[in-house]
Amino acid sequence: MKRILIIQVIILTALLKVDGQQLPLYSQYLYNKFLIDPAVAGSDGYTSFNLTAREQWVGYYGAPRTYSFSWQTRFLKRGHIIKQVSPRRQVFRPKSDGKVGVGGFIFSDKNGLVRRTGFQATYAYHTWVQQATQLSMGLAVTGYHFKIDERDLNFEDPDEPWLNNELRKGVFIPDASFGLYILNSRFSFGFSADQLFGARAKIGNDAYKKLQVSRHYYLFGSYTFTDMRYHEFQPSFLLKMSEQFMPQVDVGVTYTYNQSVWGGLAYRTNNSIIAHIGAKYQNIWIGYAFDFSMQEIQRLTYGSHELSVALKFGDSTRRYRWLDRY
Repeated sequence: MKRILIIQVIILTALLKVDGQQLPLYSQYLYNKFLIDPAVAGSDGYTSFNLTAREQWVGYYGAPRTYSFSWQTRFLKRGHIIKQVSPRRQVFRPKSDGKVGVGGFIFSDKNGLVRRTGFQATYAYHTWVQQATQLSMGLAVTGYHFKIDERDLNFEDPDEPWLNNELRKGVFIPDASFGLYILNSRFSFGFSADQLFGARAKIGNDAYKKLQVSRHYYLFGSYTFTDMRYHEFQPSFLLKMSEQFMPQVDVGVTYTYNQSVWGGLAYRTNNSIIAHIGAKYQNIWIGYAFDFSMQEIQRLTYGSHELSVALKFGDSTRRYRWLDRY
């Protein structure tokens, strides 16, 4: 039994010090970029509530499971501007403007023996670099409880020291992330850096003093081709990289009909194909993604599944009118 314990500890060490999957993957990041970039908070003018559930490698024992619930909004203030409607006539038009976005989310992420449960709170500032192009900057503080799930450890000896030390209780880790985001009615690009402290600021027992977490960097973008009526094609990419310089890239394309139904395909450089579909009804967005791995692990699993449900307040006229500065 101790031999099994040694194997599990080796796996844990590899997860913490090598690249591993220290942060959760998301296949539908296009529809909730806030989860990977704090600068997105409030950028589209919506007040949004989003629930995401991801089961990776279903059927494989100890596979990653991620659940998150996020909220974001933008503080808008009312005012008036003078609008020239003819050479001899000027009128006052209502105007909404706001440069501050806020948001936050809670999450639970389990990967093998490691469990992370925590929260993130975000402040974002939005400004204009051109008439219809917005630049956003965001800063987030994160706190999560990191622990080894002792329910997955088996010992023959009930007096085993590992059962009575601080390893079972976990440790609270504060951290931070930063992001930039450029948004236009046709394109969007973003960059973010996550886990800036690298778990160096730890509050807990010496059992975790060797715990280190790699910084992760995200670079993503998309461009929309539209006939200005019902059809839209949106190619996109996501580059994810850690300090070990082991990049992972998603490249895909999404087709949207009448801004209400969509579907797409993407390729991930770990030899995975991602298919996703979704639909919008009034202020409810629902999306589903299926990841099919072309590696050996696919023989032991039923693929990876991700479900996203969003509730958004603020209709489409509000969303797109702010791009024209009202």
